[in-house]
Amino acid sequence: MSFTTITGCRSCASSELHTVLDYGPMPLSDGLMELAANREHEPRYPLTLVVCASCSLLQILETVDPVILYGDDYPYYSSFSDRWVEHARENVEALIDRYQPTEESLVVELASNDGYLLQWFAKEGIPVLGIDPSPGPAAAAAEKGIPTLCDFFDTRLARRLVQEGNAADLIVGNNVLAHVPDQNDFVAAIASLLAPDGAVVMEFPYAKDLIDRSEFDTIYHEHHCYFSVTAVRELFARHGLELVRVEHHETHGGSLRVFFQRGREPEPSVEQFLEAELAAGVPELDYYKELSRDADEIRSRLVTLLEDLQAEGARVAGYAAAAKGAILLNYCGVRADQLAYIVDRNVHKHGLSMPGIPIPIVGVETLASDPPDYLLILAWNHQEEIIAQQAEYAAAGGRFIIPIPEPVIL
Repeated sequence: MSFTTITGCRSCASSELHTVLDYGPMPLSDGLMELAANREHEPRYPLTLVVCASCSLLQILETVDPVILYGDDYPYYSSFSDRWVEHARENVEALIDRYQPTEESLVVELASNDGYLLQWFAKEGIPVLGIDPSPGPAAAAAEKGIPTLCDFFDTRLARRLVQEGNAADLIVGNNVLAHVPDQNDFVAAIASLLAPDGAVVMEFPYAKDLIDRSEFDTIYHEHHCYFSVTAVRELFARHGLELVRVEHHETHGGSLRVFFQRGREPEPSVEQFLEAELAAGVPELDYYKELSRDADEIRSRLVTLLEDLQAEGARVAGYAAAAKGAILLNYCGVRADQLAYIVDRNVHKHGLSMPGIPIPIVGVETLASDPPDYLLILAWNHQEEIIAQQAEYAAAGGRFIIPIPEPVIL
């Protein structure tokens, strides 16, 4: 079997897991296919979102084999988003200012992808090491001169690196914590690799924003966990790492950047976030009940909108063959005849089609040569960047559809 189903929480091992939203069988969100491929045997896996009553960790029950998820054809390359690269640069500037790394330091990034973040440290003469299991992005990072290990990060690899004298002064992980099926092994590996006075800085989509903004399409098989401050603090504390600072950022529909060290007093931001979560009901099961209703409402409204536009004779295309787009389209039951094509800046996706639905993925230049009347922005977390990039399309009369938190036409 290519997937397993957990019976205990990925953090605290409690068996008190309560269903939040059952998606049914879903294709892999990054499982792009040849347009003419036979989809009869396209793999689909159950996708079930649950919350732990003991530690409030939001998570999925299913664990697909990581080799399947992050193999040779993994299509995500961070550097195709200008805004994300700029976000990484700003992050690095803040980290350098905060921790003052030197040419004697070592910065390690987990899930370093194509070197989009470590390049900014390297330009300042600070030694870096990237770790990423996907051959394509790892090779792209190496071409930029970023030392990169193409491997999964776990206690096995951490022990090897420590034995080779590679203790990290700073460990960074952007949007990787959610991807890890064995949370305790991963955080134990971080604690093992970290120098005694070192710091860990992790960034990930915020579970509270996910619920409050009805971001149900950000749930997919690559993301095993979705963290609140309450849940992430307990996980890292179990391995001797104290949560000392929390920042909120608007990336990816609302994200947290959290800072861990050993033996340091937490800054006021930690208690502020914990109190706000308690007041909102984040540690309680009732807080999560509305997501299923919201998802069904968004599905109904989006399907009706697309059917109405099709009945009017309007052409609709999609923007960004994103993972969240695959979940949105499949959960909502969007048909291939309702989207003419999907454009994407990532050349590695061109000529392929979306998981579950044979909609072709083409270059952005298609918007000029074959413009649709409406453009459904599937990567809605980048909507400002996308709309700015497509000013000519808008000036020519093109309209944008934003699906989350509710379908609207701009």
